Amino acid sequence: MRELTIGKNDAGQRLDRFVAKSLPLLPPTLLQKYIRLKRIKVNGRGAKRDTRLESGDILQLYINDEFFDKPSEENIFLTVFRPQLDIVYEDENLLLVNKRPGLVVHADETEKVNTLINHIQAYLYQKKEWNPKWENAFAPALCNRIDRNTGGIVIAAKNAETLRIINEKIKNHEVEKSYLCITVGRPKPVEGKIAGFLLKDEAKKQVAFYRRPIPGGKTAVTLYRTLETRGPLSLVECRLLTGRTHQIRVSMAEIGCPLLGDGKYGRGDVNRRYGETRQALYSYQLAFPFPTDAGALNYLRGRVFTVADVPFRDKYFPAPETPKTIPVKPRRNL
Repeated sequence: MRELTIGKNDAGQRLDRFVAKSLPLLPPTLLQKYIRLKRIKVNGRGAKRDTRLESGDILQLYINDEFFDKPSEENIFLTVFRPQLDIVYEDENLLLVNKRPGLVVHADETEKVNTLINHIQAYLYQKKEWNPKWENAFAPALCNRIDRNTGGIVIAAKNAETLRIINEKIKNHEVEKSYLCITVGRPKPVEGKIAGFLLKDEAKKQVAFYRRPIPGGKTAVTLYRTLETRGPLSLVECRLLTGRTHQIRVSMAEIGCPLLGDGKYGRGDVNRRYGETRQALYSYQLAFPFPTDAGALNYLRGRVFTVADVPFRDKYFPAPETPKTIPVKPRRNL
């Protein structure tokens, strides 16, 4: 329990607004809950959220010490009261989370709080599996990233050994990531390999594709196969043999089949026609073949994880409905 004394400059403020200003890490929903549960008292008594404070009032706050810290990158996860996670798989070492399109994985210039890593850390903190104040505590960390407007499976390590192993396996191409995408046009041939070199323009945040080696260019190899075509759109599965920025988006555009909704490398007229503002790209499947020793994660060898549904696939390439059978009444003997 901690106490705060109301000074002259704070007199007249509402209780909930004063506490929110004093404890910026305390989520608003949790603040209101604590007031209702009388874990926030004024002069030893429970109070309502709109109670007007007076100079000299003493607040008793029965709140975890973490919420009294100053906001920083390390503790900002505390502001996430109800973590929103679509968990594909979880064990004592890692989490596989289905990230929704539009959510950033780490904080950037546009978003500091509502990030995937903050939701993951808040989830594990609230489960009491992790606390940054524990001695030698390892902060849960992401092993791979996915663009803001792309959805799919992200790997989160709960301990340093898992992070080391997964990063090594990704580096050695022992983790297979498969994507679904919708292209404008039908790839020719319908199945194949796109190999080239990608050069990123940091200023424009855009990538260019080259067929031949270029200074600063990085090798990029993508396998693809067309699953279905309906009208001008095709449903395509891609597998990355290298992991480069915007690799699938740039590679499919290079062969004349840009992704539907892609604002950087796609066709604006088609995107507007369909009303799509995000690239139709989803990391829908993750496999751990682990041909070499994986140490503490050997139990994952051969496991394959797939998301339950991909929104744009269901929208543009829905599975055919199973015909309903009509029960036939038995005929009466005449």
